Amino acid sequence: MAFHPNRRTFKRVVLKLSGEALRESGERDNISPPIVERIAAEIKEAHQSGVEIALVIGGGNFWRGVSASDRGMDRATADYMGMLATVMNALAIQSMLEELDVPTRVQTAIEMKNVAEPFIRRKAVRHLELGRVVIFGAGTGNPFFSTDTTAALRASEVGADVILKATKVDGVYDADPVKNPEAKRYETISFYDALTKRLGVLDSTAFSLCMDNHKPIVVFDMMASGNICRALTGEPIGTLVGEQTQYATAS
Repeated sequence: MAFHPNRRTFKRVVLKLSGEALRESGERDNISPPIVERIAAEIKEAHQSGVEIALVIGGGNFWRGVSASDRGMDRATADYMGMLATVMNALAIQSMLEELDVPTRVQTAIEMKNVAEPFIRRKAVRHLELGRVVIFGAGTGNPFFSTDTTAALRASEVGADVILKATKVDGVYDADPVKNPEAKRYETISFYDALTKRLGVLDSTAFSLCMDNHKPIVVFDMMASGNICRALTGEPIGTLVGEQTQYATAS
């Protein structure tokens, strides 16, 4: 699929959300219903436009496997616990979407038949074709892999046009904008330049999967109202990371 910096037409997308995005900063609750409702409402608006939407959600609002491992827990066990946290978030998003009359399916990489379907690629694709929002939980089902990698893997498996990574910054910068107020944001940048400049778009495994399978990535700020819908429907927000070397310009 060809991409133009001022015109992006997506048929099928994978939206990557962090678990931390589902909670208010400083609050005790792991999930904030008003935030989940806002996210679901924007997904619904984009869904009504006809785009096929799959979601991958992290679990960091409940548990972070790497952090637990650093404190002495067995890494594989800690990662499995993190996978279960992503399922809780997937169910929260599903519940809110269903309240808004958006048909959904949750598929998990770890089988748990009472709450979700097991991940089956052909079923996931069929759900998307039938207009259902598919939410992928439990990561890849394997420890040592992040939910960024899950997004890259699932996008490749279901034939998504793009991965939309929702963050708290408005794109990819040539330096940390928090530490360097002179940092410049890229509107578009090639995979090669993002890799050689070590811009940290995704973790290394996920980024390699995207490069190898030609999956562009859009990094955008999800905190601004309406941005999730804008990203899902192809408005040129954030930073587009792709194969085109001519995209390597900062603004």
